[in-house]
Amino acid sequence: MNKLALYCRAGFEKEMAGEITEKAAELGVFGFANLKENSGYVIFECYQAGDADRLARELKFNQLIFARQMIVVGDLLQNLPENDRISPIIEQYRALNPCNSSDIFVETPDTNEAKELLTFCRKFTVPLRNQLKKQGWLGKLEQAKGSVSLHILFVRSGCCYVGYAYNDNCSPFFMGIPRLKFPADAPSRSTLKLEEAILTFVPQAEEKKRFTEEMTGVDLGACPGGWTYQLVKRGLFVYAVDHGKMAASLHDTGRIEHCAEDGFKFQPPKRKQIDWLVCDMVEQPIRISKLMAKWLINGWCRETIFNLKLPMKKRYQEVQLCLNYFEEELTKQGFWFRIQAKHLYHDREEITVHVTILGKKN
Repeated sequence: MNKLALYCRAGFEKEMAGEITEKAAELGVFGFANLKENSGYVIFECYQAGDADRLARELKFNQLIFARQMIVVGDLLQNLPENDRISPIIEQYRALNPCNSSDIFVETPDTNEAKELLTFCRKFTVPLRNQLKKQGWLGKLEQAKGSVSLHILFVRSGCCYVGYAYNDNCSPFFMGIPRLKFPADAPSRSTLKLEEAILTFVPQAEEKKRFTEEMTGVDLGACPGGWTYQLVKRGLFVYAVDHGKMAASLHDTGRIEHCAEDGFKFQPPKRKQIDWLVCDMVEQPIRISKLMAKWLINGWCRETIFNLKLPMKKRYQEVQLCLNYFEEELTKQGFWFRIQAKHLYHDREEITVHVTILGKKN
């Protein structure tokens, strides 16, 4: 098993391939990426034995922007017999001997074509899990901390990759997709983007400390209020900045002030500490990056989540340009900071970025 399978949004295979090739090289691991456009996954094949496992352990999953999941796999199993698909899979795992595994996930890429396999995957999981337990390869999750989870990636009927992921360095979700329910009282479906971003970037144990009723937020380009809704839901008072109308239900909370202004010109009220700045405006990525950097450098906010729209062809290069700009500007101003970026499930032609100021050098 010397390949890495990386799940991604269909249509972003080139970005995923460019990112994994670059990140692997930074660790001294070299190989090549096999991809098929709109397939929803990329296979990165390493030149040196053991390097795929090394990447799965050492390449921080939360630092990958375009990956939804990262698993070590072997060669593609093809033409699995309909009367016994399990035996070839067991044979591949026997060579690996994956002791103390926590669970098995039978998955597909997130494409319309592959989704037709999901019914089969769900039915196939039960007998496969039973066979893996008989082999002694599956234990209880609470007893398998720091161990691996087993993954089967069916790319088409009768063809799958067999592999594993390290539990402390992968997505915990089936197919790498958090399942969120759209709140019936939310003003727009864009609210799920910010909810997923908070779930992704803010540790659950810290959320109640990082979002409190004593805090204040600003939502630039807020109309009709999908992102404002998430902040208000967590107790914040929000300055909702947009020339458009906000949902009446948000006004009824008494937790927002609608500022009918241009998001690029708005400044926070004097002597008012803004804890969270969020922004989902449709604008050039570098222009949004400069606006967010201005807020942080001026001390107008301490933490921000925003989207960078990527309608251009060279999307990964544009992302690198924006993130490098952030790092250079904040470093130049003497800040300690953390930057995270992810192509979330609820994102489309965009990525979501989180920046928090940790302090300033003396």
